[in-house]
Amino acid sequence: MSFPVFADDGGLMAYGPDLLSMFRQTASLMTKILQGTRPGEIAIERPTRFEMVINMKTAKALGITIPQSLRLRADRVIE
Repeated sequence: MSFPVFADDGGLMAYGPDLLSMFRQTASLMTKILQGTRPGEIAIERPTRFEMVINMKTAKALGITIPQSLRLRADRVIE
């Protein structure tokens, strides 16, 4: 599994679940548990928001050309 923060830390590209959304889902589940719902009664949830990040600094350092079409599809491009 890849997380978008990998590209923030110097990786070329990353596609994976948005961590902020996952933390929000976790908070929602914890609220249900703290209000008395048994954990076994709560449905399993999968990430619903995914993010693609391209690190152009790393691409330049590696001598890789990222096509414009791919850059336009990215949620975030690190210049």
